[in-house]
Amino acid sequence: PRPVDKASYGRIQYFRSEEYPDRWRELWDIFSREAVWAGSYDKFAASKRKRGTSEVDSEFLKEIEGWRDSLARNIALRNLYLGYDDLNTAVQRTIDRLIFLRIAEDRGSESYGQLLKLCEQPEIYAQFMKLCRKADEKYNSGIFHFQKEDGVSEQHDRLTPALTIDDKVIKPILQNLYFEHGSPYHFGVLPVEILGTVYERFLGKVIRLTPEHRAKVEEKPEVRKAGGVYYTPAYIVDYIVKNTVGKMIEGKSPAQLAGGKNGQPLRVLDMACGSGSFLLGAYQYLLDHCLKWYLENHPAKHKQAVYLDSRGKYWRLAIAEKKRILITHIFGVDIDLQAVEVSKLSLLLKVLEGETDETVGQSRQLFHERALPNLSNNIKCGNSLIGPDYFSGRLIPDPEEMKRVNPFDWTREFPDAMKSGGFDCVIGNPPLD
Repeated sequence: PRPVDKASYGRIQYFRSEEYPDRWRELWDIFSREAVWAGSYDKFAASKRKRGTSEVDSEFLKEIEGWRDSLARNIALRNLYLGYDDLNTAVQRTIDRLIFLRIAEDRGSESYGQLLKLCEQPEIYAQFMKLCRKADEKYNSGIFHFQKEDGVSEQHDRLTPALTIDDKVIKPILQNLYFEHGSPYHFGVLPVEILGTVYERFLGKVIRLTPEHRAKVEEKPEVRKAGGVYYTPAYIVDYIVKNTVGKMIEGKSPAQLAGGKNGQPLRVLDMACGSGSFLLGAYQYLLDHCLKWYLENHPAKHKQAVYLDSRGKYWRLAIAEKKRILITHIFGVDIDLQAVEVSKLSLLLKVLEGETDETVGQSRQLFHERALPNLSNNIKCGNSLIGPDYFSGRLIPDPEEMKRVNPFDWTREFPDAMKSGGFDCVIGNPPLD
């Protein structure tokens, strides 16, 4: 609901107190403890959508599509030197950073309202970039990557710091992220998996430039030909991950999965990862498996991997352990650079799930490193079906064709995996035709 909405907004059913005796069975069958445990509420939520309601993924998709449209138009207008690729990258990175920081606020790893406070200052985008640079120092992650670093294969971002974005464009976007200005979302409880399904459809469109350097958002040709974007149902992800990754890791300890002292770690690959739904499913499966193993094998002996929560009630994986599992086991490739960025965003938000500013700070102090891993060596951009030999025999390959084909050199991009015989699990979307 929005602050100005009536109490009836979004209401699905309405019972007066005097109706309770007559409708008690209906209430009991849905909301009683026994019924909820038996799945009644899930069935109720999944039943035919009631008038006046809509699903959060559809509404959030409309929201970020609106951001893309307004940002694209303004960035194209104010930054005439930008080409097609740079415009798409600039818009995507800006949206990714907004979502990451806003989710971090509601989860407690960033101060609530810091994005909203930017609206009180002139030159909002310049102030936003200062916030992003602080986030780079804190998180690493590749979402914020403004300086050259050892061991990082990707070029650092020199594009977005130089952008001009008008206050009248970015201010309403920032304001609409908050309940005080009408946002219906609590980003702290927005599952990363829902964000992934939103992005899957979001990536079905691309920003084009007209001859007058005006931005126009259009469906990608392949999406138009297919009649729309097919997003992956969660049950398909769960089934495939369980029957591939699940069988490979059954009965193994985290140390065994990591290869022990001299062996090779288990490596999971999605070679057309898209927005990362299968990588996210595999990562969650590994997190659950490792936590279960620690719980069954004297968790107090593994203090670097698990810790008791603030109430001393539940054991949780330490953020350092979640990082280790991610960079050791999860790998992906996609031909679409925007999809690669979204996959990274989803996985990094999963690392931060359940973390607070306190736990992030403790981890940084203990291990003397930034809170998140840089995934540039794990999630790569390229055509996984075409190698560099595609252009062999050509003295000077056409640059435009090189960019379009985007051949992928597996030996160069994943040297450790290829030297040891490749990947252990290859997962991904089944054919849908």
